[in-house]
Amino acid sequence: MIPLLDLAHQLSLQGITITILITPKNLPILQPLLTKNPLIQTLILPFPSHNNPSLPTGVENVKNIGNKGNIGIINALTHLSDPITQWFKAHPDPPIAIISDFFLGSTQQLANQLGIPRITFYSSGAFLVCVLTHLMLHVHELYPLDEVSFSHLPKSPVITLAHLPTVFQRHRQGDPLYETVKDGFIANTLSWGAVFNTFDDVEGAYLESFKKVVVGHERVWAVGPIELLGCSNGPAAADRGGASSVSAVDVLSWLDQCSDASSVVYVCFGSQVLLTSVQMEALAKGLEESGVQFIIVVKSETYIPEGFEDRVAGRGFVIKGWAPQVSILSHQAVGGFLTHCGWNSVLEGIVAGVMLFAWPMEADQFINARLLVDDMGVAVKVCEGVDTVPDSAELARCLRDSMSEKGVEKVRAMELREKALGAVKEGGSSMNGLNSLVKELHALSVHKA
Repeated sequence: MIPLLDLAHQLSLQGITITILITPKNLPILQPLLTKNPLIQTLILPFPSHNNPSLPTGVENVKNIGNKGNIGIINALTHLSDPITQWFKAHPDPPIAIISDFFLGSTQQLANQLGIPRITFYSSGAFLVCVLTHLMLHVHELYPLDEVSFSHLPKSPVITLAHLPTVFQRHRQGDPLYETVKDGFIANTLSWGAVFNTFDDVEGAYLESFKKVVVGHERVWAVGPIELLGCSNGPAAADRGGASSVSAVDVLSWLDQCSDASSVVYVCFGSQVLLTSVQMEALAKGLEESGVQFIIVVKSETYIPEGFEDRVAGRGFVIKGWAPQVSILSHQAVGGFLTHCGWNSVLEGIVAGVMLFAWPMEADQFINARLLVDDMGVAVKVCEGVDTVPDSAELARCLRDSMSEKGVEKVRAMELREKALGAVKEGGSSMNGLNSLVKELHALSVHKA
């Protein structure tokens, strides 16, 4: 949701009239953007009622239930088509296009019924989307395999089942919930256009493959890292994603007291993962034995080993809940990022120019880690798997050695940061992509008139 809101802000600044569809419990995520840009309108619709026992009543966001909630939420949101249609037909000046996330492939049919173009927004990388689309198109023959070959992609990767996207691993042929999800991903290939939160220097080859193999047209715009496009006048970095559970001033003041530049490791596994007590024991021990300074962010209900915070007082900072991640990563004292490799975190780490320590767990994260570790050499893998318990001693050694040396990964990370900054400057590939998208949207408006 965060990069999609960043995109909405950028389009609004370019004179595009924006209405954001949202459900009531997700409205707080929108507030920083609405405060900054009051011209953006909202359409608040109740979260659809459903009979899915795997989706608890009252849950409207996957962060409240974890990755397993995606299937139920995707299915529930398909029932918004009728109220959207009613709103559209009653609107004196209805929208000229729909921009919807790639999890909402059902909106392709909605756009067809309304007679307007739909643009798919991909909040994940192009490598992942190429992999996922191929899997969904051929799910019935590929699902039983232990590994899948992607000979049509650059470098012809062969990926084991355990490292493929979770939504594919969980597919159940004939189950209507899973069939809806599969059909939605396939419907994305029929959308009029596609926007990616990525940039050419990271995924240029995969973007070209997407154009030629997946959609067969050039209406594909890479505009990432979107957060950089709005850094001068977009939502404040500390506010992206909603209010922080800790004062950004307190965290940044703590970082200011860290004497050495690039000496702090930031540890965060996104909004969905809840580490087990055994995993937290091992992670805490590794951080403690490493001797490095660190900030660790965990969900509010996460188990914290007894005495851990006291033993690392002054050297470690523990945040329970949502953190101002962009502000932390951009601080000069931070030099490493232990991450689950969710795409938002990947891009935010790249923008910060920090070394990435990869612990992919589920969803798209193994694909993203492969891109970072194997293809680009800007990250080191320290663990993998949502249930895996890291080796504390090995984790401590890796953090200690990597943070004390200027290894090849650190150098490449800084080089990639410069390329990201170049992409969003005037004349850069992503700024050109945004300008091209805006031009096409204005053309649609003229055509409608």
